[in-house]
Amino acid sequence: MIEMTGISKAFDGNKVLNNVEFSIKKGEIHALMGENGAGKSTLMKILTGIYARDAGEVKVKGKLVDFKNPKEAERAGIAVIHQELNILPDLTVTENLFLGNEKTFGKSGILKTGKMNREAKKVLLELGLDVDVKSVARDLSVGKQQIIEIAKAMSSNAEVIIMDEPTAALTDREIESLFETIKALQETGVSFVYISHRMEEIFAICDRITILRDGNYVGVKEIKETSFDEIVQMMVGRELGERFPERHAEIGDVKLTADGLTRNGHFENISFELRKGEVLGIAGLMGAGRTEVAQALFGYRKLHKGDLLLDGKPVKITNPLQAKKLSFGYVTEDRKSEGLIVEFSVKDNLSLPNFNKIASNGIIKTKEEQSLYDSMVERLGIRTSGPHQLAKSLSGGNQQKVVIAKWLGIEPDVLILDEPTRGVDVGAKKEIYTIINELAERGVAILMISSELPEIIGMTDRVLVMHEGTVTAELQREDMTQERIMHYATGGDKVAQI
Repeated sequence: MIEMTGISKAFDGNKVLNNVEFSIKKGEIHALMGENGAGKSTLMKILTGIYARDAGEVKVKGKLVDFKNPKEAERAGIAVIHQELNILPDLTVTENLFLGNEKTFGKSGILKTGKMNREAKKVLLELGLDVDVKSVARDLSVGKQQIIEIAKAMSSNAEVIIMDEPTAALTDREIESLFETIKALQETGVSFVYISHRMEEIFAICDRITILRDGNYVGVKEIKETSFDEIVQMMVGRELGERFPERHAEIGDVKLTADGLTRNGHFENISFELRKGEVLGIAGLMGAGRTEVAQALFGYRKLHKGDLLLDGKPVKITNPLQAKKLSFGYVTEDRKSEGLIVEFSVKDNLSLPNFNKIASNGIIKTKEEQSLYDSMVERLGIRTSGPHQLAKSLSGGNQQKVVIAKWLGIEPDVLILDEPTRGVDVGAKKEIYTIINELAERGVAILMISSELPEIIGMTDRVLVMHEGTVTAELQREDMTQERIMHYATGGDKVAQI
């Protein structure tokens, strides 16, 4: 279906792809893997006409092509689901789904609204999403917006669908529905390029895998003839060791107490204690209220009932500035719209929460700002061309590292992590896990939300499991299994304490 050979690309003299090759057969699910910054997304943007290649050639069904824009690629049967959502928030679900492909009465320009609503409802139900298609997209969660993106690509009758981290915001149940749809389309001859950092998914659904490293082609493997360890070594150029680093933190006194926290319509009667040096996980399906609890703790959402105690003393947090003054940090779920100002430089994003460190009388001290940048780039291994590189031009994983780094700068006492490794490669995940452990060893109290159950089990000391706005279980580390967490996440036994 597609053959790319000798592909090279440089930005401002920085070579991001060097003589790369990639091919995909009809009806194949082909994984494209590599660390953040390896060039995966750039290669796909060259294929679909977003970027012009500097060298090499692209063939679709044996014919040389040179797409000038994504619309040309779409007309050739190639659809893309980008890692960063392209939803228009003020349009309805249906309007987003049919954008550019509206159904009209002849050439009148009058929309067949009813027909589009019915078709939108049908395609979304096939992906396991039951929503009001007349509702505005901004009112939906990140995960539900992602499903709309997937549905849009699938409804375009594409012969090749490129998926860049399609499951990053989805629950296990939604991923299962997505995989069923992918397999059904594969049987009809549709091909998929599947970009993901979730190794379990790659081995569950893909046929072959192409690996890139630092913009270079490393090799291609049949999934059934390779292993997790071999792929990791090809990606990072070294053995990674244990997936989750050993934890040595000593859990200390209670740092934060939540008693009966309630936000009407979102969650109710949430109570827990979070101790110094502890990593407390929150697990649950999409819509369970996990993110809403985190936002309320940080003062971003209003609490209607309940009490918070910090070091045993009552506190009221009504906005994020108050939370920050109390030494709270918050790595948000959606880095693009909430975690970063993407039009700002890496240095400026790192500086935003740290003005008390780098400024005097409202004037930034250049040396201190540069020192903050240098230390955070080194500490988290952020790949950037320099302090003035715009955040929007970083790879997704490096954007995530910047979000984490800016809060590490304030040296928080309480750190809330909402999906801290979403869209991050296996090597960078290990680095983030190590940072989390180091913070815990320093006595930081950490609240960590994750949809990846192996991550919850590998990184937390306890886990609160939520279902429809309530805590249905509290599991100690020795009692955690994926099956047990999912049992309570789906409402099993309703409320259990272990």
